[in-house]
Amino acid sequence: MVLPTRTLGRTGLEVTQLGFGTALRLKPEDGFGDDQAERILHTVLDSGINFIDTAPDYGESEAWIGRYLHQRRDEFYLATKCGCNIDVDGNRLEPGHLWTADRARRNIDQSLQRMQTEYVDILQMHNPSVEEVEQGGLIPVLEELKQAGKTRFIGVSSTAPHLMAFAQLGVFDVFQVPYSGLERTHEQMLEQIADGGAGVIVRGGIAQGGRGQGERWARWERAQLDEIAEGMSRYEFILRFTLSHAACHTTIVGTTQLDHLQSNLAAFQAGPLSADVYQEAKNRLAQSGEGPG
Repeated sequence: MVLPTRTLGRTGLEVTQLGFGTALRLKPEDGFGDDQAERILHTVLDSGINFIDTAPDYGESEAWIGRYLHQRRDEFYLATKCGCNIDVDGNRLEPGHLWTADRARRNIDQSLQRMQTEYVDILQMHNPSVEEVEQGGLIPVLEELKQAGKTRFIGVSSTAPHLMAFAQLGVFDVFQVPYSGLERTHEQMLEQIADGGAGVIVRGGIAQGGRGQGERWARWERAQLDEIAEGMSRYEFILRFTLSHAACHTTIVGTTQLDHLQSNLAAFQAGPLSADVYQEAKNRLAQSGEGPG
C-alpha cells in the first residue's frame, strides 16, 4: 500500500505522516511476545508505513526490530535514542538517563547490534535538559557519530522549557515533541521549529495512554468535542486533529493490537480534519482552557 508522505524538514526524508512508535515494553507474562511482535512489525511495513521510532529503553523493541525486520531494512526509516542506562541485552543498569559521551557511544553501538543494522537514520537524545547536554559535551559526540556513519541525522526528544533553547542552537536536524488536541502546549513551537527547517516528529498524537490520560480526556469533555466529531471515534478525531497541524511531518503511534493499527490507518487515510471542523475544535479547546502554549 502506498501512503502519502511529508518531507521531514532538512533531512529530506520522505516519511509517511503516520509513523510507528515501538514503545513495546510488554513481556510474555503480559500476553505479548515474539510472535505478536513479528506479526505487528511486518503488518506495519506491509501497510505502507515507512517510519519506525524506538529506543533502548523500550524493552525488547530494538531486538524485535533486528530479529524480524533486518531483511527489510531498505523499506523504512529508523530512529532510535541515546542517553539510556541500558546494557547490550536491554537490561536497565540504573534508573533514569546518563548524559555522558561514553553512554551515547555505547547506546548507539548496542542499538546497531540489537537492530542488526549498520546505521540508523536518526539518533535522538532522550529528553535531556540543555544543561545536561552542555555538561556532557554531547553535541560534538552526536556529530562524531554522524561523521562515522552510525546515524544519518541527529535530533532530540524534548519538551518546554528546553525545546526552543535546543532549536535555537541550530544543530539538530529533527525534534520529537509531544502534541495532540488535548495537549497543545507545544503547538506554536512546532511551527517555529518547522519554519527553522528542522523535521518534526510528534509523539502522543492520539492522546492515548500514559500519565495524565484522565485529565486529557476531561479536556475533551469540557470542550464538548463530541458535538463536532461527525461520527468519528474520539481517537480518530484526535489523530486527525494532529495530522491537521501543518508542522506534523510524522506522528508516531504505537500499538500492540492489529485492530488498533488498522483503525489508525483508516483514520490516517481519511486525512486531516476539514478546515471548518479543525478551527471549531481549536476554538472550543481554547474556550475551555486548553489553548496553545
